[in-house]
Amino acid sequence: MTSPAPGKPLRPTAGRAIGVRRLRLACGLVLFAYVTLHYLNHALGNLSVEAMETGLAVQKLIWQSAAGALLLYAALVTHMGLGFWALYQRRQFRMTRLEATQLALGLTIPFLLTDHVVGARVALSLFGADKGYAQELVKFASPIAGWLQATLLLVVWIHGCIGIHFWLALKPFYPRIRNVLLSGAVLLPTLALLGFLQGERQISPLLADPTWRARILSPAHVGTAADGALLLAVRTDTLIGLAGVLAGVLLVRALRRWRERRVGSIRLTFPDRTIRARRGLSVLEASLITGAPLAHVCGGRGRCSTCRIRVLGDRGDLPAASEAEQTVLDRVRAEAGVRLACQLRPTRDLALLPLLPPHVSIADVRRGPARSGEERYAAVMFVDMRGSTRLAEKRLPYDTVFLINQFLNAVSSAVIEAGGQPNQVLGDGLLAVFGLEQPPDEACRAAIAACARIAGAVDRLNDALAHGPVEPIRFGVGVNAGLVIAGEIGYERHAQFTVIGDTVNVAARLQDLTKRLACEVLMSEEVYRRAALAALDLPAHEVDARGRTGTVMARSAKKASDLAGLMPAAI
Repeated sequence: MTSPAPGKPLRPTAGRAIGVRRLRLACGLVLFAYVTLHYLNHALGNLSVEAMETGLAVQKLIWQSAAGALLLYAALVTHMGLGFWALYQRRQFRMTRLEATQLALGLTIPFLLTDHVVGARVALSLFGADKGYAQELVKFASPIAGWLQATLLLVVWIHGCIGIHFWLALKPFYPRIRNVLLSGAVLLPTLALLGFLQGERQISPLLADPTWRARILSPAHVGTAADGALLLAVRTDTLIGLAGVLAGVLLVRALRRWRERRVGSIRLTFPDRTIRARRGLSVLEASLITGAPLAHVCGGRGRCSTCRIRVLGDRGDLPAASEAEQTVLDRVRAEAGVRLACQLRPTRDLALLPLLPPHVSIADVRRGPARSGEERYAAVMFVDMRGSTRLAEKRLPYDTVFLINQFLNAVSSAVIEAGGQPNQVLGDGLLAVFGLEQPPDEACRAAIAACARIAGAVDRLNDALAHGPVEPIRFGVGVNAGLVIAGEIGYERHAQFTVIGDTVNVAARLQDLTKRLACEVLMSEEVYRRAALAALDLPAHEVDARGRTGTVMARSAKKASDLAGLMPAAI
């Protein structure tokens, strides 16, 4: 392999590879639709052989028409050819059990399918042999032929279902329908096999009738002895050809590997390791071959961003990102120098930095870029219900829970009406966030507007509870604004989108200080300034933010309801 001329970027190949995968997927979907209808037809055998023949007549209208046959066999040949191409393109065989199963089944399908295609479609094309379910059931009544048919049915179906799973795994709606699809994936082949078995049982008594056998196995349906000999030769030649193609792919792979070894290797330096890899390998392939972990949820298909890496140092002569790779990078708002490890095939030594942990799940991908941790500007609010401990001492547990829930419902509704997002329930309090997708000034104004709305909501709640022995509910609010880290926090099975950082800690401290300052709202000077409130409207305080160096300037409002009249415009 020759190196490119200096300053001349390599022609990108990742886009072509992704295009090939999409074509293979489209052909696979056509074949899967054919197989699904075919198995539904088999399942009619649970009713009767006549029902199977009626269904077959409908199938012939679809798949033996000029357009249907062209679509079906073009998809079959293309999908099979691209499968061999994918085998050639694969640089390593470190894969999950599911990927290995799909590959193994896919390689056996052409050999298992040859007899069925030659006996049905080729016989129809060459001799006009019009076979139906009766002829097939007679043939598969023998144990060997029956087991081969059952094996073919299951192999094709499992291979197709794994492909559908890989296609849908990253779709956001997939978890909601996965169990339904799994039920169908188990039920349909079961019904198909039972239908074939029931069909064989229905024709078994007829096999002893010479007249029936002569009619069913007449040359018009199954061809003559000479036709059978020709079909056997075609089948044998096809199997030899398929074996030759498979052997040729493996031989060319071996020659490519030998050639790449002669050309030499490049060095890929990660923060914790340095590996050597043959030129032509992608960064992901090189990592997997050497046993170095690198995240790749989609299996290195260029459909997710979990394998993204940052290229350190000079990036001038890197192969350009394909359109498909660039689309993925744009979706995650990748910075300059960030590439997908499964698509980048370096030709020189590189220093690389993986951007995600080596072990991530599909759930991590569905969270999106903002869910994995991102710096944002936001206004953060802590709301606390005063005296809840004292209330609990005087009431039954269920009554206390009811009261706290009423308070949290009232506060959450006020936050949502003002444009914020209730984020976490903290005992008898609430953490709310404003402005993750808004300008900073709007976020601060929305937070202050929410304070006034909370006051109104709590007043209405107190009025509703006035008839009972309940003291008026009181509350305190702390508001701060600044940069936060927004992302999923938690362990694998229970992670919640929230915000963390110094801004959040200060907001919590301000809420605590409302008790000492005898006010309902204490906001930072940042919030006060960005909300454009009049400079002398609220008292100023220099407070100590516990756990933080220095003090914080803050403004207090004795009554949260007073803030409504200080807003420059209605929110």
